[in-house]
Amino acid sequence: MSLPETSRSEADSRSKGAGMVVWAWKHQIGWLVAAGVVLTVAIVFRSAEGDQTASAKAPSKTRTTSKRAEQKLPRVERPQHDVMAIVNGQDISRKVLIDACVRRHGEKVLESLVNKRLILNHCEKRGIAVTQEEIGAEIDRMAKRFKLGREQWLEMLKNERDITPQEYARDIVWPTLALRKLAAADLQPSATDIEKAIEREFGAAVRARLIAIGNADLARQLHAQLTAQPDNFARLAIEHSIDINSASVGGLIQPIRRHVGDARIEAEAFRLQPGQISSIISVGGQHVILKCEEHIPPRQFNRAAVEQQIVEKIKDEKLREVSHTLFAQLQSTATIQNVYNNLQLRETMPGVVATVNGDRVMMKELGQECLLRHGEEVLETEISHLLLEQELKNAGITVTDAELQAEVQHAAELAGILDQKGKVDLEQWFEAIAKEQGVTRAQYLRDSVWPSAALKKLTAKDVQVTDEDMQKGFEANYGERVRCRAIVLGEMRRAQEVWDKARRNQSVEYFGDLAAEYSIEPTSKALRGEVPPIGRYSGQPRLEEVAYALQPGQLSGIVQTGDKFIILRCEGRTEQIDLHQSDVREILNRDIYEKKMRLAMNEKFEQIREHSRVDNYLAGTSRVPSKRKEAGRAAIRQDTAVRPTAGQQ
Repeated sequence: MSLPETSRSEADSRSKGAGMVVWAWKHQIGWLVAAGVVLTVAIVFRSAEGDQTASAKAPSKTRTTSKRAEQKLPRVERPQHDVMAIVNGQDISRKVLIDACVRRHGEKVLESLVNKRLILNHCEKRGIAVTQEEIGAEIDRMAKRFKLGREQWLEMLKNERDITPQEYARDIVWPTLALRKLAAADLQPSATDIEKAIEREFGAAVRARLIAIGNADLARQLHAQLTAQPDNFARLAIEHSIDINSASVGGLIQPIRRHVGDARIEAEAFRLQPGQISSIISVGGQHVILKCEEHIPPRQFNRAAVEQQIVEKIKDEKLREVSHTLFAQLQSTATIQNVYNNLQLRETMPGVVATVNGDRVMMKELGQECLLRHGEEVLETEISHLLLEQELKNAGITVTDAELQAEVQHAAELAGILDQKGKVDLEQWFEAIAKEQGVTRAQYLRDSVWPSAALKKLTAKDVQVTDEDMQKGFEANYGERVRCRAIVLGEMRRAQEVWDKARRNQSVEYFGDLAAEYSIEPTSKALRGEVPPIGRYSGQPRLEEVAYALQPGQLSGIVQTGDKFIILRCEGRTEQIDLHQSDVREILNRDIYEKKMRLAMNEKFEQIREHSRVDNYLAGTSRVPSKRKEAGRAAIRQDTAVRPTAGQQ
């Protein structure tokens, strides 16, 4: 179930920092807990280590690239022909694609190659080897941990993390096993480690509400009010908390457990009795107030059945810490030259990108590795870029430098990157892009700014904000909403069973019990069915129609949205915000125009793709324009001349 958003754009910007205060125990460990540990270890291999690699020592002697490294790691091959894709008759060559991959990912991939060479050499010195059988056994172990078959596990990694089985074996499992062998003595958990982990997973918990405030004076005022009238906590959370996710449901958060997040918050939560208000807890620049709703007793479990799993999890967690220390030691004793980032060395060592203890890493190897890891995603970007170039050429349109500059300025303004005078700070914006996305300025301009500017030129004349758009936008953002509890089910038969139970006992307490037991949507399950209030024009018209037809205390029928089945229980309406449309006209107009423009840009690009012939040899796919699709789109274009636009639906 994709529940409707409840926050205004201004509130969104205030809430970004607040989420970090309660991150660890609000967003409990997900489906990739142990896998996340293993993937984190892989970051050591697949990410840059900064100046340690860049500040090179002189090699003692020069040797050619080690063939042993090539032989001992699992490999997968890409097509060897020179044409990677044909776009409307225009080729994208293998060399062009490799160059594009190296531009985008060369530095990080080089760090991976250097780090793997380091650990391979260290393993050889200590007589440690990782066999294919051990790699296979580790993959099976990870699959079993998540109660999946091997093929299901690998398919999930591919679909959820875009990691192929070959990449998983070579870039994640192999380094993890090698590290585990090198650091075996440091990974054994103590008795205290095991007891903490068991308490974290099976111990008592506290169900609580939270208010996060950025201003200390306001926090003290609210604390005084709450101490006097604890029952007002939900209302004050809705009105004042800057943590939007919890504020929208009256401050309710995931149950707080021990040894998961901030120790001060956990200690305060477990000190409270049901109905009590905590002291003000200052964490991460914010001020947090808790209200205890109830204490959840420890879960029953078979210690003999779970202890080995707990031990394995602790070892994986320790491996994250040990891996960084081990690599720091390896790098401090190694002789490494980063030729890739040194123009003088590149001139004296053509074709070489790095040396590791005199062992050469060649540009050809780096290019092949970049192609192997990132070829498909980069090729899609290059195909999209070429499609837009062709469309602009056919339309006789060009994108100027001034338009690119305007697009950058617009993006920075939307992100709120302003200087002390309130003007857009482009340098700060470029720094933020480089830090958050890890891309250069040139890459950002080519891959993000230019396509956006191009699509705007192709669609801007078709985008208008109507009075109806404004009215709907006002109702969606400032109108009354329906407060509901929801149970989300995955199949109709189960939904009918749960609905019948809810119909027989329509109390809010029993509905909450049913949500906690049966809902498949994590948030509604954890919060006993409480969900953000449902507003108009949220993108779920059927759900809105049902919700707005309910009176307080009424139960809905079963509402199907996509492949989910939802049962609602109405708890009333929120009050409409006391504003006139004219008070927020400028904000609404800008917001609606942006959304309609993005919709139009997406639709335009989909049209371009559907009308194009694209043969992607790397992915093994071919897309041919359909005459039937083109005829259908022509009819749609004619029909939309008299129907509401996409933004008005």
